[in-house]
Amino acid sequence: MREFREYLKQIQSEFNSGHATEHTYRPALKTLLESLEPGIEATNEPRRIECGAPDFFVSQKGVPLGYLETKDIGVSLDDTEKSEQLLRYRNSLPNLILTDYLAFRRYADGNLRQDIRIGRIEKGKIHSLPDNFPALSDLLSQFMDSTFPSVLSSENLAIRMAGKAQLIRDIIGRTFESESPEGALHGQLESFRKVLLHDLTPIQFADMYSQTICYGLFAARCNAPEGEVFTRQQAAYDLPKTNPFLRKLFGHLAGPDLDDRIAWVVDDLAFLLDRTNIQSILKDFGKGEGKEDPVVHFYETFLSHYDPKMRELRGVYYTPEPVVSYIVRSVDRILKNAFRLEKGLADSSKTEIRQGKQKIETHRVHVLDPATGTGTFLYEVIRRISETFRGNEGLWPGYVSEHLLPRIHGFEFLMAPYAIAHLKLGLELKRLGYDFRSEERLRIYLTNTLEEPHQFSGIPLFMRWLAEETNNADKVKRSYPIMVVLGNPPYSGHSANTGEWIAGLLRGNDSQARANSKTGSYFEVDGQPLGEKNPKWINDDYVKFIRFAQWRIERTGYGILAFVTNHGYLDNPTFRGMRKSLMDSFDDLYFLDLHGNSKKKEQTPDGKSDKNVFDIQQGVAIGIFVKQQIRGGKKKTPRIFHADLWGEREAKYQWL
Repeated sequence: MREFREYLKQIQSEFNSGHATEHTYRPALKTLLESLEPGIEATNEPRRIECGAPDFFVSQKGVPLGYLETKDIGVSLDDTEKSEQLLRYRNSLPNLILTDYLAFRRYADGNLRQDIRIGRIEKGKIHSLPDNFPALSDLLSQFMDSTFPSVLSSENLAIRMAGKAQLIRDIIGRTFESESPEGALHGQLESFRKVLLHDLTPIQFADMYSQTICYGLFAARCNAPEGEVFTRQQAAYDLPKTNPFLRKLFGHLAGPDLDDRIAWVVDDLAFLLDRTNIQSILKDFGKGEGKEDPVVHFYETFLSHYDPKMRELRGVYYTPEPVVSYIVRSVDRILKNAFRLEKGLADSSKTEIRQGKQKIETHRVHVLDPATGTGTFLYEVIRRISETFRGNEGLWPGYVSEHLLPRIHGFEFLMAPYAIAHLKLGLELKRLGYDFRSEERLRIYLTNTLEEPHQFSGIPLFMRWLAEETNNADKVKRSYPIMVVLGNPPYSGHSANTGEWIAGLLRGNDSQARANSKTGSYFEVDGQPLGEKNPKWINDDYVKFIRFAQWRIERTGYGILAFVTNHGYLDNPTFRGMRKSLMDSFDDLYFLDLHGNSKKKEQTPDGKSDKNVFDIQQGVAIGIFVKQQIRGGKKKTPRIFHADLWGEREAKYQWL
């Protein structure tokens, strides 16, 4: 126990000098830790600590062992234990010690395992408690011998990743604050603002940065060769080639030149993923059975632990498989019956469109999910199309390359679901027997559907990658003859999408929209204002997505819009202009009201329980709008079809 006596003697000497601070005692603690076992290194890096890292990082021959957070002698560890900072460390760091140099508390996986005191302040002096030296020796041995556990379940990994993501987000935020305005992080924020979201805040930027790193590493780990050590430095090479943008972005944000103040926690996440049994995680990852989609539940578990408020702000909700299947099958049937396309969604016929002064040939049935999320709808579209190749599986690879990938499109704004959608669809296509060529990509783009794209010239390389992704999405928005728009757009009454372009569409101010139809403003009926005192609900995100999809179908001149959304627009007086506009645009309008509005305490017509198909309070409805290609003559009076679905959730799923 000589090491502990020497340690305490040095602590007592510094304390008795009367000039000691928390930092004064760190050399003694470093000496103690490094004396315990050969090869132990206790790193105390002030630049890291300023940006939110624990005070000590302990490793042995390069292998991470754990972390220590120190407080000044006399500071209450009970109060510190309740602090936001320590809760963050406990959630993200599986092996942690909290100490005031006299008391030591060891946490494993966030839980307090040992609490030992070797000294006490009495009458202004430190009195040693040598009888506790063996207990401290055991605590430090447990700390040093603790191995980072292997991760076996997707839920456990999602929770651990969420903790790491919180820590990365907070460290990036602190690093951003301490960096000069000319620094790299400030330049990256401006790039995101100019290309992706004009009013992106530093907090949102830190969040996007964190998600890019976390899900970039995760996607890379899923694609990495088994048996090799997985590291941050190798990750950029292991990212799937189906997502070239994420490869470039990750390499730029988390490559070899990553700021050391951030690199330690990114390396820590890479080490966690290296110890993850990824084959166990991926065993059923690409298979959505019933309404239990492992990929979606992985993201939902992550989000609920990472930032539940983001889910509310961005309206992120998992769409149950029966709802997705019902919508996709309905679209397939309408394509066959109303548009006389015998193969429905699998149709590979071509049509000519004009781009500028040129005529080009492209597929007739382009499909777009403008709020892709984790790719649930596009996954179901691909699965439905693949069923038509039963017995002809040999034709499938050629069809995917020539007739599937070029016409399946998705837009997503949040980085984590964007990366997961790429991963999920890539895994499914691989399962179905398709191997991507080296330069092929999935046409899911990181973009804000409701923002108007910008033109750039002479921009730096980092912004060029973002602009290229956005411009590819813009070609889909404006040039491709999108025939099907489907999905589950976000519901958020307090919309975060406040750009001028979508606001103009809502008010019928877009010249291109007016050139393609006679549809008017959602804020008017037959040219007259609604007269509502507070028409704010027209600015809900789901309304904006319906307006975008309506505009997109109008540009094509025909097609199908199929969304599941908040059902408020069906009968609320505030939406009179919206309903009139939709009837002016479409020929057939199908509404399946799924009800389940607990805010209004909805019940079935016979007074029984009525449940929502989602885990939300707001009632929902499926709306399917069909616009026929008019060849001369006037548009016919629209036909409106309406049905209600009441009852328990499982009964609704079964019906769908």
